[in-house]
Formats: sequence, C-alpha cells, structure tokens
Amino acid sequence: MKLYCITLFFLVISRIGFAQKDQFTVTKNEWGKEGKEKIFLLDLQNPNGMHIQLTNYGAILVRAEVPDRHNNFEDVVLGFDSLAQYQQPNPLFGATVGRFANRIRNGAFEIDGVLYHLDTKGGKHSIHGGGEFSSALWKVEKTFKRKEEAGVVFSYFSKDGSHGFPGNVQSKVTYTLTKNNEIKIDFEAKTDKDTHISMTNHSYFNLNGMKRSIVDQEIRIDANTITAIDKDIVPTGQLEEVRNTEKDLTVQKPIGENIFKLANNGYHFCYVFNKEINKPKKVIEVVDPTSGRTLSVVTTQPSVQFYTGNSLDGSIIGKGGKAYGKHIAFCLETQHLPDTPNHPNFPSSMVKAGETYHETVIYQFGVDKQLNN
Repeated sequence: MKLYCITLFFLVISRIGFAQKDQFTVTKNEWGKEGKEKIFLLDLQNPNGMHIQLTNYGAILVRAEVPDRHNNFEDVVLGFDSLAQYQQPNPLFGATVGRFANRIRNGAFEIDGVLYHLDTKGGKHSIHGGGEFSSALWKVEKTFKRKEEAGVVFSYFSKDGSHGFPGNVQSKVTYTLTKNNEIKIDFEAKTDKDTHISMTNHSYFNLNGMKRSIVDQEIRIDANTITAIDKDIVPTGQLEEVRNTEKDLTVQKPIGENIFKLANNGYHFCYVFNKEINKPKKVIEVVDPTSGRTLSVVTTQPSVQFYTGNSLDGSIIGKGGKAYGKHIAFCLETQHLPDTPNHPNFPSSMVKAGETYHETVIYQFGVDKQLNN
C-alpha cells in the first residue's frame, strides 16, 4: 500500500509537470508610469518555449525569442531594455502605427469636398499618422489563454480631429501567440465619420539575433510592382514594374545581393502584393542560412513597406548595450499603399461611418534544419 501511494504521488507530480510544460503562460507586470497611468509589460510563452513581450505603451512588440536549428532561443526584434528609452524619440521599434501608416503627401486629403490638414510634425508630409498610435497609452482590455494560443487585446480611442484626421475612432490591436510559433496581429477600428485608416506593426527583425547584419539573409516577396516614388519617398500614383530589375524580390535572394546598388544603399520601397484585396495569403519568406531560422508573412493587407534600416548609424543603443548600425534589421510593414487617400487608382483605405476596419498580419517563425548544416 505504501509503495502504491508513493508511485501514485510521483505519477501525479509528473503529470502536473507535463501539463504545466504543455500550457501557455501569460504574465502582466507594471513597467512604469505616464503621469498617473500605469504602463505594463506583458509576457507570453507557448509550450515550445517561444517567448514574446508586449507593452501597452504604443502597443509595442518588445521582444520575440525564437529557436534556431539547435533549439537555441534568441530575441529577433530590435528594441530597448527600458520603458524610458521607448518614451524617447526612436525609429518606432515594434510599435503599432496609425491612424495611417507611411506617408500622405503634403499632409492633406479630401473627403466629399472637405479638405483635411494633417499633423506633419513640422515637415512637409504626414508620416505614420503623426506618431499618435505609436506613442499612445493603450488600454489592456484583456489577456487570454486557450488550448492552442494566448494573447493580449489593446484598445485606444482617437478623438475626431486628432492629428487632423476626421472621425472618432475606436481602435483595437490583438496580439496572439500560437502553438505553431506564430505572432498574429489583428488590427480593428470603428469610426463615426468617413475617414482613412491604415494600421501596421513597425517591428525591426533580424533572424540572427542581431549578431550580424541582415545582408546574408534571403528574402522573397510575392510582388511584381512597387509604388513609384519621388525624392521624399512619397508615391507618384504610378506603379513600377520590378521584375528583372535590382528591386526584384520575386525570387528568393540574399538581401545584400543588390542592396548597395540601390539609392541610399538599401531597400525602402512599398511592394504591392500579387493577391486579392482583403484575402489572406503567404506573401513573404525570409531565411537566415546561418541559424536556420525562417520567417513567413501571411496578411490580408495589399502591400508591404520593406525597409532595411538604411538610416541607422550606430547612434541608437538598444538591448544589452548593442549599437544599432546600418542594415542591422529589416521592417516588413504590411499596410495600405502610402498616400492612398490621394490616389483613387490605389485600393481604397476609406472606412465609412459605422463600418469596421479589420486587417491581419501573421509572422510565422520556423526552422530549416537543412540550411548550412
């Protein structure tokens, strides 16, 4: 009887341990304050050991630790160790961007004969909605854990006229970590007045964990065209064919293959996907041959701003005291085409009063064990 009880005890303990290992964990801790409002750091981990951190300041993705081919985990997104650093001017590491991602020419657009003037922060054009969403204090609506996923829901209310945009807009961002090592981000917004909305995530990725630049990492983007741009990186309204040019990424190739042949020694182009509007599709694949890490992107959005950190110059000190230099990471900002409100030939970014805007991007992390093994 005694032996039976001891055996039963260890069996129960082992099953509890197995069950805990097989579960998601979600924690929420105070990280700082803005005025009297609390700012939180939320930590999510899946049963595989993949680990992400989020904060309600800017609805930012702070950390994403993913395995390599030897199951070594490293953080693959740029950012900072402290909240104070995120609260200072920076390249929007990991931030949620809105109301309208990217550029709007001369900070103006017209709806039904009414001309709206947007905040340009003293510049010529509106960029990333004037920085409203990326520096906002979002509300943590809830956290959730389910059998195959866990996540956080953030919400933010933008008043009519905020940064020049029309309409009271109630927005929501849901981050979901899945058992398949995916980070799924759902963007939602409701408006009481016709307006333009285009939200995105502004994470900078490096699949080698920032040990080296990204030039050896290989990318494919399912896009035959980019938006033609002027010297201010604002679309002219035309689409430019990229097949068989130095900007062509329809066939997987090292990022560094043509990077130094491009203006400003890097990519800073909006690639227009070969896909149906509003339909999810895998449109981007990135591979790091050294670590074996892979990143695939599935999205409902019509385009992506592919940027290779051309302006980073080592003056920004990030996590662990790392100086972030040129080409240390890349951005994959899925979004509506820049300056869409001024180009009727682009897929519409108009959200009518009473309608709900909803777009999704899924960053799928994996490992190719055959690469460079």
